[in-house]
Amino acid sequence: MLNSRRQFLWSATASAGLTSLPATAWASSDRLKILYNRAAQQHFPDQNPVIVIPGILGTRLVDGASGQTVWGAFDGFSPNSSDKAKVSKLAFPFHRQSPGSNFAADLRPDAVLDRVSVKLLGVPFQLRQYAQILSTLGAAGYRDETLHPKGLDYGPGHISCFQFPYDWRRDNAETALALKQFMDEKRLVVADGYREYLGYDVAPEAIRFDVVAHSMGAVMFRYFMRYGGQPLDTLGAGPTLDWAGAAYVDRAIMVAPPNGGSGETMRLLLEGQDFGRPVAPRYPPSILGSFPSVYQLLPRPWSPAIEGIDGERLFDTKTWIDREWGIANPNQNQVLESLMPEVSDPDRRRQLALDHLDASLKRARKFHIALDSAQSAPIGFEPFLVAGDTVPTPERYRYDTQRKRLTLVSTAPGDGAVTRSSALLDHRTPSSWTPRIQSPLRFRSVLFTEQDHLGLTRTDLFSDNLLFWLLEEQRGGNSVRYSI
Repeated sequence: MLNSRRQFLWSATASAGLTSLPATAWASSDRLKILYNRAAQQHFPDQNPVIVIPGILGTRLVDGASGQTVWGAFDGFSPNSSDKAKVSKLAFPFHRQSPGSNFAADLRPDAVLDRVSVKLLGVPFQLRQYAQILSTLGAAGYRDETLHPKGLDYGPGHISCFQFPYDWRRDNAETALALKQFMDEKRLVVADGYREYLGYDVAPEAIRFDVVAHSMGAVMFRYFMRYGGQPLDTLGAGPTLDWAGAAYVDRAIMVAPPNGGSGETMRLLLEGQDFGRPVAPRYPPSILGSFPSVYQLLPRPWSPAIEGIDGERLFDTKTWIDREWGIANPNQNQVLESLMPEVSDPDRRRQLALDHLDASLKRARKFHIALDSAQSAPIGFEPFLVAGDTVPTPERYRYDTQRKRLTLVSTAPGDGAVTRSSALLDHRTPSSWTPRIQSPLRFRSVLFTEQDHLGLTRTDLFSDNLLFWLLEEQRGGNSVRYSI
């Protein structure tokens, strides 16, 4: 999910704290090696290669023409309406055929943000992003060539861990196709590795992965599992459920997935987001509202994010225009001018933005419908869930029509960005409460933690359970079907 300033930047400083340990205690990495070292030395067919999928904001984006890092290294670059060249860098193009059109990349995904490079008052330093997940896998013997030169010691052995970098602005169904292509490529890499290092001759199509996916990356992964690389058609029927992705995956650990959406998404789309100035820039609603992926994180109709607004009306463009929300707000006209400098007519610019909004909302609702049907996955696939349930998390807002601002009305247990009920895709409401959760999802195991959206991956509890699920817990041998 898009994270607040505290979650995205400053929560990372908590990992620098020192705690006095008893003389007999092991350091975390040593303990993990003692527990899992022998299991980690096993290879095909006892150990699958792992793919790590980050969430939104979790991949470095680079300008395809200049090579400049547009997202992932903050060194004074701060888009504002007075600098037309800079403000347009991160925005998804409004003037393409549709939010899901496969256009020549303006930005290219470069790498998963294991660390965020930051320069504050001229002094460079780094904040940990997904380094803990990757370090945990490294402590257990998984080797990732991408990170090895950066100081993470993965030890000897074949390549067994891969990062999936992707353009997180784009439609999640479109990204699912990129994930399929990525897995096809890595199957060949792993097959070559087995042959070179281990002397195994394994057909690429026989290779399966385990997946660790965080936040929006887990939601996109669920689409991939159900539909493979099928497009999410703008018009007509949606994709056909064929579980094409299940041929690639044995086990998946989904961390803090906004399966039921996030109320915080409305605030981001209506007000923009300050990611921690002066370290990171502030992005106005027209930039965040240009990302088709963000609309796919809106809450489901049974849990409306805005008090007094029926859930289905949240996906009606007229609702946004009448209330002047997000990119439909006239105060965004100056920003839209900087985002579309080639369009001289302001009415034309606004119409392009509204067309983009309409297509994004329609695609988001179709994306939700494609994911929310209760259909069991093929036998053999095993999903796991890690979710937070102790941090007060925005659930519902009230919209002040006079001040044109959102006011937080209620919170719910979660991780600060995703509620517990959203991670579980729990359909229960106060008026339709039952003792058991009502969800189309069924996980093999669920782990609840006390940390926030990014912090929950930086604990010994998470690392220990992650490696147990990947390396030691028994697999298969039953006929239980899980849904995802």
